[in-house]
Amino acid sequence: MQRYEPTSNPYDAQQPYVPPGQPNPYAQGGSGGDRYTPGPQSPPIQVVHSPFARTFSDAGRAIIGRGQTFEEMYAPPENYLEVEVGNPQTHGTGRKMYTDYQIITKTNIPAFKLQQSVVRRRYSDFEAFRDILEKESTRVTIPQLPGKVFTNRFSDEVIAKRQEALQRFLEIVAGHPLLQTGSKVLSAFLQDPNWDKSHWL
Repeated sequence: MQRYEPTSNPYDAQQPYVPPGQPNPYAQGGSGGDRYTPGPQSPPIQVVHSPFARTFSDAGRAIIGRGQTFEEMYAPPENYLEVEVGNPQTHGTGRKMYTDYQIITKTNIPAFKLQQSVVRRRYSDFEAFRDILEKESTRVTIPQLPGKVFTNRFSDEVIAKRQEALQRFLEIVAGHPLLQTGSKVLSAFLQDPNWDKSHWL
């Protein structure tokens, strides 16, 4: 490691500045570049504490004090609604074949009867649900469902793509604050295992 040596720079922070040509009353033997050592006549050194100087921890406490604590910032939200579409299963044979999807719902919104529920819905249920929701909530624009598939509709690739599209559909619908608290069919569709579209049409 290179050792730091004194310099003759007049702006050296280690010694007071003395204009060129003037005697240096602070020098204690040696050139003007020697390290400054206070002599008997030297003025006392004063340490000034700036009122604006703050440690990182002080600043952190001040920020938290103005708003929330870290526990509050990272705590679960007061109201939440989580919906997950997955676990597709194909039933039947021939023309009676169909695929349904599992819907897991977790929520603490009072409009929902259960905090956690698991139901299964097929694509035709989603179609009926969307029609009912559109009539029930005229102030909300309901997103479109993925289009129908007429070829290879029971292949793994087609089922996986439809599952992703149904997931996006429910995320938009379930994420709307007006539907969360004002829609009756939303909570029934997500939580009632015996949900029957004919009761709503």
